[in-house]
Amino acid sequence: MFYINENFLNLQDSYLFSTIAKKVAEFQQNNPDKKVIKLGIGDVTKPIVPAVCDAMKKAVDEIGTAEGFKGYGPEQGYDFLRKVIAENDYKGLGIEPDEIFVSDGAKCDCGNIVDLFDSESKIAITDPVYPVYLDTNVMGGRSGKFNKDTGKYENIIYMPVSSENNFVPELPLITPDVIYLCFPNNPTGTVLTKQQLKKFVDYAKENKSIILFDAAYEAFIQDENIPHSIYEVEGAKDVAIEFRSFSKTAGFTGVRCAFAVVPKTVYGLSKSEEKISLNKLWNRRTTTKFNGASYIVQRGAEAVYSEEGRKQIRENIEYYRENAKIIKEGLEKAGFTVFGGVNSPYIWLKVPEGLTSWEFFDELLSKANVVGTPGSGFGPSGEGYFRLTSFGTKENSIEAIRRITEVFGG
Repeated sequence: MFYINENFLNLQDSYLFSTIAKKVAEFQQNNPDKKVIKLGIGDVTKPIVPAVCDAMKKAVDEIGTAEGFKGYGPEQGYDFLRKVIAENDYKGLGIEPDEIFVSDGAKCDCGNIVDLFDSESKIAITDPVYPVYLDTNVMGGRSGKFNKDTGKYENIIYMPVSSENNFVPELPLITPDVIYLCFPNNPTGTVLTKQQLKKFVDYAKENKSIILFDAAYEAFIQDENIPHSIYEVEGAKDVAIEFRSFSKTAGFTGVRCAFAVVPKTVYGLSKSEEKISLNKLWNRRTTTKFNGASYIVQRGAEAVYSEEGRKQIRENIEYYRENAKIIKEGLEKAGFTVFGGVNSPYIWLKVPEGLTSWEFFDELLSKANVVGTPGSGFGPSGEGYFRLTSFGTKENSIEAIRRITEVFGG
């Protein structure tokens, strides 16, 4: 008889968003007359912009000819896309095309990157945190056992963020090997300045740690002093891997395309203290386990950087920013304490006194027919908070605030 990977047994409950989906499905089945507004999962609603659709249509026509047909492409991504990413997203930052690896999603990259690290690596995460960072390390055996009393894993280093520390994580007291950072942050919608981020870069250099930086929401940044990339911070190219996605930027949640940046200056150590290039390791992992994002999708991603594509996508981003403003200001008028929603598509609010995050979820669903995400689903420090997204339609965002105000307003 074969044996399973028992690390999976250390995972807690079911995945957060599948739990939400199950609860919503049950409510809708029992209340077919109720219109539910979903502001929980961060899925976009605006269609793919014309410039991108035209590029993908052209690519479809191209591969329908003998001359233009494409079979297996380069696993790391086509040169035309890697070059345009380097020239636009990393202009002046010294990132080369061969340090960029195109994939089918930042979620996949964040989960797969753990293949590069020793099974005994010490992991540091912010708390609350995007579940993928934690769960993939639980699956990989780095977490240790779960403590039901604390809501934490014994071997994970937690960096709590809340209103008490202005959602700025403190440097870990126990030195980690791997530090996960996501800014603009999911779920809190908060950001770090360049100076605040530099403290982590300096810390990683001093302690020979690596930073895994998720920049999936950088397109929503409006403040000039907030970095779009960790590589804007001096020294980051030596200690950081960055993940970006076209999902929220260009509406590719269903199309699937993203990329990871692994500078050739980032090294890890073997047990014999030999310096090993992570760029080389990630390239080896990619060519072994991945056959590359489709040619059609990559041509669509390339069009994101065209003049027309940029203009059209900016309009979509502004649409979601306006939704965030509507939700944030509406909640504040209703008496809620609210964070995020300025440089991020996520709004993070304190739940009403006397309710847990899941109790607020149930009341919001049953009384206002609005779906959000309980903060406790992102970690113990998320208890007492709740996440809403700005990716719905403007009409639904306005209606959701009207309903919430009617039920919970003072």
